This record gives sequence, structure tokens and C-alpha cells, in this order.
Amino acid sequence: MTTTGSAMEIHRLLDAAFAGVELTPEVQDLKEEMRGNLVVRVAELEQAGSPADVAAQRAIAELGDIRSIVGELEASVGDAPPWLRHRVRPKAAYLVRTVLLSTIAAGALAVLSVPFFGPQLALVWQVAAVAIVALVAGVIVADALRQETTTNYPVPATRAVGYGSATALVLAGAGFAALCLRDLPLAWLVGGGLALLVGVIGFTYLGATQTNRHKPWVVRLQSAHHEVGDRFSQDPAAAARFGLYTVTIWLVALAAFAVLSFTVGWAWSWLALLAGIVAMMLTLARMLFVPTTMDSDPRS
Repeated sequence: MTTTGSAMEIHRLLDAAFAGVELTPEVQDLKEEMRGNLVVRVAELEQAGSPADVAAQRAIAELGDIRSIVGELEASVGDAPPWLRHRVRPKAAYLVRTVLLSTIAAGALAVLSVPFFGPQLALVWQVAAVAIVALVAGVIVADALRQETTTNYPVPATRAVGYGSATALVLAGAGFAALCLRDLPLAWLVGGGLALLVGVIGFTYLGATQTNRHKPWVVRLQSAHHEVGDRFSQDPAAAARFGLYTVTIWLVALAAFAVLSFTVGWAWSWLALLAGIVAMMLTLARMLFVPTTMDSDPRS
């Protein structure tokens, strides 16, 4: 087993050997692998009677030329697909946050499911559970958009908060509207509908004003392969029109939902929201992709 002094010497010598070398994810993995091997080798040399500093220097010398090893690694990685060469690993802290927040949301959803399988909970707990699910989902969305990925840069903090807020509003609105089917007064239905509408408008605005976040290597790859992007990334005016269509569809759907709720009752009013979703999806499918010149030529 290595001593504290030899361990420190290993870290110092290894950092010196990698001085000036760009620590890409692959090189960092190589360095950590070498560190583990050096710890084992130094322990063997110390057991054989070598002093700690001598053992560390000998183990480093046995590795050979670090720069040549790194060069061989980079050459092998250069033959890999670009999405492997440029891959970004998720941060450990982000994964831990996501797991913890997801656990909290799962607990809140379990609370909401209790009235279907057990005694009726107090209404205040059901409202709190809906609020917790909406808030946690919004935080997860905002946090995820703030993370750098292999192909995209992170979303600016303000826009990420906007997406997270829109997510929370949509979920809260839908949840409070659903609770009105149990015990909440009608005012909650109106409030939930307004929250849902504001969330949809927020998503529409953010989507229509979103700029390209692709990294340069992705843009070059798309250009080299002549990949056809979606219509909204090529035509901002189309994205704006889709936003207006979406707002109109949901205004009509919510109005129809309210009218049906007061006339024919809850058993049929949900069909208005379903029709709104179907209309929005059909509109999206119709507008998102542009036919190519060849496809639009009637003679082809």
C-alpha cells in the first residue's frame, strides 16, 4: 500500500508530465488510468524496499514518453465519429440533482394517486402535491437546458428559466384543472386554464425566438452532408406564425372546454382539450417540414 508521501509524489510527477497537454475528456481518462496504475506500481516498489520518492520516480519513468502516448491516443480518437470525438459527459452534480428532484416529484405523484387507491387525502395535500410536481419539473427542465451537450451549447440562464417556468405553469394549470373534477371550486379551473394558456404562450415565444445552439463541428457536418433542417430553424417567420396559430387553437379549446363544462358537463368537456392537442399537432406536422424543390415539382 502506498504511503501518503508517495501518493503526493505520484500526483506531482504526473501533473508535471502532463503539463502543457490539453486535457480533453479522453486525455483526462488516460491520466486517471495512469494514476491508478502508478499507485499499484509504487506500492510494489515500496514493498521491495525502495524509498517513496525513488519508487514514484521509477514508476513514472517506466511509463515512457507521456506526450507520445497522448499523441497515439489522439490519433486513434481522430478516426472515431465526430460525436465521439467531441462528446461531453454529464456532470456528476447534475445527475445527483436530477435524481433527487425526480424522487421528490415521484413522491408527490404518489400522494396524488392515493385518492384512487386509498382514503381521500385532505385537499390541501393534493394542491401541494400538484404544486411540487410542477415546480420540480420546471427546475429539472431549466437545469437540463443549462447543461452543455455534445452537439449544443447550454441555453442562456434567462431562457432556461423561461422554459422551466413555462413547464411549471403548464403542469400546474393542468393539475389544478384536474383537481376541479374532485373538490376544488370552479375558480381554480379558471386559474388553471389561465396558467396553462400562459405556459403555452411562453413555450411558443421561446421556441419562435430560439437561436441556433449547434456547435461549429455540428454545423460543418450538416453542411457537408447537405442535411435539411426543420422549417422553423430556416424560416423564423414560419415559427412566428405557428406561435400565433397555437395561441389561437388553445384559446378556442379552453373556451370550448368552459362552455361544455357548464352545459353538457365534465364527461364531455375534456374532448375540447383533446381536440386542441390534435389540432396543434396537425398544424405542427403541416408547418414543420418544407417539401424540397423536387418533391414540389409536379413533373417529377
